[in-house]
Amino acid sequence: MDAPNRALVTEDAAELLRTLQQRHGTLMFHQSGGCCDGSSPMCYPDGDFIVGDRDVLLAVLDVGDGVPVWISGPQFDTWKHTQLVIDVVPGRGGGFSLESPEGKRFLSRGRAFTDDENVALDAAPPVTGAAYERGERPAANGTHVVADAVDACAIPQR
Repeated sequence: MDAPNRALVTEDAAELLRTLQQRHGTLMFHQSGGCCDGSSPMCYPDGDFIVGDRDVLLAVLDVGDGVPVWISGPQFDTWKHTQLVIDVVPGRGGGFSLESPEGKRFLSRGRAFTDDENVALDAAPPVTGAAYERGERPAANGTHVVADAVDACAIPQR
């Protein structure tokens, strides 16, 4: 079994990313650790958020020229068994995130990896910030774009 993608993006979120790329150029995400803006995927112009040596690259989303999705090393240790699905919903984005003025906000959803997926992921360690600086990149594994969040992870019904 090939290792699954550690991060995906819904088509609605990918469309917003394309709009933001036209305005701001190359983008990146950093999964917030829960301070002022909660635990949200924060979208920045690429390079505006300094990636640390221990940060982990979950994926480079195949949207436009590619959108790296980073998470801190300690937070990754907690979330490593979870596939991150970046979605978009109505509302105000985080104060520092580029979608804030759009009347929408990026939202992280998650799906627990299966036992078999975790075994495959253990054989394909993630790329850290230090390794990325040395030129390492995650293996390409199909598209990262899913039509809807429910295609990647079940959304609880009211």
